[in-house]
Amino acid sequence: METPTKNAASSIEAGRMSDRCPSHPELVTILRDHIAEFGTAKDGRIFSSERGGVVASTAYTEVWQAARLLAFTPAQVASPVAKRPYDLRHAAVSLWLNAGVSAPDVAERAGHSVDVLLRVYAKCIDGQQEIANKRIGDALAA
Repeated sequence: METPTKNAASSIEAGRMSDRCPSHPELVTILRDHIAEFGTAKDGRIFSSERGGVVASTAYTEVWQAARLLAFTPAQVASPVAKRPYDLRHAAVSLWLNAGVSAPDVAERAGHSVDVLLRVYAKCIDGQQEIANKRIGDALAA
């Protein structure tokens, strides 16, 4: 199973999986299990409404808000933490960059160009100075 990039929506909706994006093996397993159990919509989308159509953005919001109430403490619910599903994307990209995953790899996973990735997320990279200095020092000493 190929995994789609952010820009692959038209490919998925047309029933093609021509674009690739590296995904964590656990996510691939979850998606494969979901497809095995529920199948796909006639047009190839993985998630569809009860009638097989496009899931309305309001449905995502309603489910997300209900999930936040179940998963978070009252203080977290009142905070901006993961207020929207899209916030998880920002959190993931920031985590990957701060974990030292290379910008080209993160960009590919996020469906961005490296230019867009660094323009949007460079301000989120923190605490890498010591690691960078060590790598530079090691390279100069080699």
